[in-house]
Amino acid sequence: MIQEDLIPTQTLCSYYNIEISFVDDLHKMGLIQVKIIEQTPCIHQDQITHLEKIIRLYHELNVNLEGIDIVFNLLEKERELRHELTALKNRLRLYE
Repeated sequence: MIQEDLIPTQTLCSYYNIEISFVDDLHKMGLIQVKIIEQTPCIHQDQITHLEKIIRLYHELNVNLEGIDIVFNLLEKERELRHELTALKNRLRLYE
């Protein structure tokens, strides 16, 4: 992993006006991945959109962290089911 792709959590917390403890809680729950580089916790830039979704759910919709975890688990299940449905439709086309 290239270090230029990592953004310090302190920078993100300042930019998004969130507490570092919030990012720590998200990491503990497994909602985001935090890498420690030279004793500085960092987040990969690919996770920024994911973090922004979490922040919107938390601040704008007042969803607690457990609720956010449930929402993302349900969204992942929906993606899996859509993928499975597409695969099954493709298989059915073979028999038409």
